[in-house]
Amino acid sequence: MITEDYTGLYLAETAKIAGLIDKNEIEKTVRIILETKGKNGRLFVLGVGGGAGNASHAVNDFRKIAGIESYAPTDNVSELTARINDDGWDTAFSNWLKESRITGNDCVFVFSVGGGNVAQKISSNLVQALKYVKAVGGRIVGVVGRDGGYTAQVADACIIVPVVNAKTVTPHTEAFQSVIWHLIVSHPELKSNEMKWESVR
Repeated sequence: MITEDYTGLYLAETAKIAGLIDKNEIEKTVRIILETKGKNGRLFVLGVGGGAGNASHAVNDFRKIAGIESYAPTDNVSELTARINDDGWDTAFSNWLKESRITGNDCVFVFSVGGGNVAQKISSNLVQALKYVKAVGGRIVGVVGRDGGYTAQVADACIIVPVVNAKTVTPHTEAFQSVIWHLIVSHPELKSNEMKWESVR
């Protein structure tokens, strides 16, 4: 395949995915986050790899634009690596949430390609974290790819990025995580503060 063909295909896939995204799940996610905000709850954003980068950016936007107290465990590399070193990867997020004293008023937002898989032991840190969130009565939302994995099984709302090409699942999923959280923070029901370039005349 020549470069021009790949570029055109990728952009066509992007447009197709945008048309297939479940808008009802997005609106459901907005309502859950709005309820969390209304209870003065906090938003904890979990992701690994590209999802961790997205989590950090999303925390900024949820705090600055939507006015919600938000955190990501991957933003503190010292604490995260100490937990991994001392206790192991599997419990790094769940133990971090315990120290954060997560309650039923709080919500966890997951960014993951596979969503965690118990049988295959993939993203087990996410699985353990979500089990803990359910145990304390917290809410769970997510933007995930493939079939959504464990996140889709236990989430209160889960936006699954449709697979249109098995060779581009990861880039499309991680790209649409960004598209969707930007949609959510700029949603009229959630946005509390004007964004800079929208306020400049």
